[in-house]
Amino acid sequence: MIYFLKGTVEELSPTRVVIEVNGVGYDVGVSLQTSEKMLHGQSVKLFIQPIIREDAHLLFGFFTTAERAMFNLLISVSGVGPASALIMLSSLSNEAIASAVTSGDSALLQKVKGIGAKTAERIIVDLKDKVQLFGRSEPTISGAGHNKVKEESLSALEVLGIPKRMSEKIADRLLKQSPELSVEELVKQILKNI
Repeated sequence: MIYFLKGTVEELSPTRVVIEVNGVGYDVGVSLQTSEKMLHGQSVKLFIQPIIREDAHLLFGFFTTAERAMFNLLISVSGVGPASALIMLSSLSNEAIASAVTSGDSALLQKVKGIGAKTAERIIVDLKDKVQLFGRSEPTISGAGHNKVKEESLSALEVLGIPKRMSEKIADRLLKQSPELSVEELVKQILKNI
């Protein structure tokens, strides 16, 4: 099995790249996340996930092992093929996907082209436990840190006399836009939006 390819970018489009390795050109499907990090003529290393079918031998490449792991989780769900998984990884970050799965936010998953209500629900049901395990090796993947920041912020605001139900919706919206917010930043942003 091919674990990674290291070579020169010969052709590049938003969804595929041709990497020349020792005189051989490999046609590799990529997400926008990965495509945006490459330039034509640049030396690059991509972590590869081969998919072998009766009619084709396909290669999918990822800039990080975390993105490849998320791709593999997504294609393990019935009804989600490699093309749908790449579209999802192009539309949402690993953290956003994991957070949506952990919190059961099927509406966010349905915003991805080709993902309907049934498929979104299936992704949530099938991956809920797997994304949490995935999150242990990649702390930013899990929604646990996201929830801790939210809870600490809401507690701090309650001490200031602001009811939890008033600030919770604002906190959810702000964390969706900027999941990396710290407790202090989130409290400041909520106070600005009340």
